[in-house]
Amino acid sequence: MKNYTITVNGNVYEVTVEEGFTGKAAAPKAAAPVQAPKAAPAPAAAPAPAAAPAGAAGSVAVTAPMPGKILGVKASAGQAVKKGQVIVILEAMKMENEIVAPQDGTVATINVAVGDSVEPGATLATLN
Repeated sequence: MKNYTITVNGNVYEVTVEEGFTGKAAAPKAAAPVQAPKAAPAPAAAPAPAAAPAGAAGSVAVTAPMPGKILGVKASAGQAVKKGQVIVILEAMKMENEIVAPQDGTVATINVAVGDSVEPGATLATLN
């Protein structure tokens, strides 16, 4: 076994590393850190998008494929859209992602506004 002192972001840790291969998987051995890292504050929960009125939602949901922030809404309720037409612009990892209509139809609801934060699977819009 070898002992090492490692510094990460100004925090010093003493770690022990087992050498060699014994032919069997050994249970990992955890070393206690010299200094525990400071806990980061928990991120504030994003507000949930306003729910559409009951019965007003369309039968086809357009959902967020990843977490991100809404940069633009390119369609409005009642607007006819073609398959592949951009409905919402979603910023994720500093990239703009076009969220498009999965099929031809009419936009029934837009469930987000510019500036909203969304989680994966959140319904952005619905189509009829």
